[in-house]
Amino acid sequence: MRIGFGYDVHKLVENRPLIIGGIQIPFEYGLLGHSDADVLIHAIMDSIFGALALQDIGFHFPDTDMRYKDIDSKELLKKTRSIMENHGYRIGNIDTTIAAQKPKLSPYIQEMREKISQVLNINTNQISIKATTTEELGFEGRKEGISAYAICLLEPKGG
Repeated sequence: MRIGFGYDVHKLVENRPLIIGGIQIPFEYGLLGHSDADVLIHAIMDSIFGALALQDIGFHFPDTDMRYKDIDSKELLKKTRSIMENHGYRIGNIDTTIAAQKPKLSPYIQEMREKISQVLNINTNQISIKATTTEELGFEGRKEGISAYAICLLEPKGG
């Protein structure tokens, strides 16, 4: 078995949709990034790459490559799953936390779990998504950005 940790952060800005966990969430601000800036999916991808010891999301999908400009992060997650499978692994489980003062994310968590589990071809009981505020502390608390943390357990395929 292999364990990987991932972290991502994006700045909140006007005139961008807020995409977290593969779904669009109604909010006055969105996340700034080269792709759709899905902070949760990016953290999950980094946890998978970390478990495989294959560097990070920026190495595999650099923000200097226009193929990834405004790309749906679910597409990048599919490519990450393929890389993982080609290395002989499958997901055991994933545990995540999103840090955001606003918007309230709990109404969207089950849909996020379903969307991500579909992309990764796993059961929803293999992915945990939690959301927390930072009690108005730090950049998340000041509503300047949103961060996400992820840890995953990979198991050998067929093992």
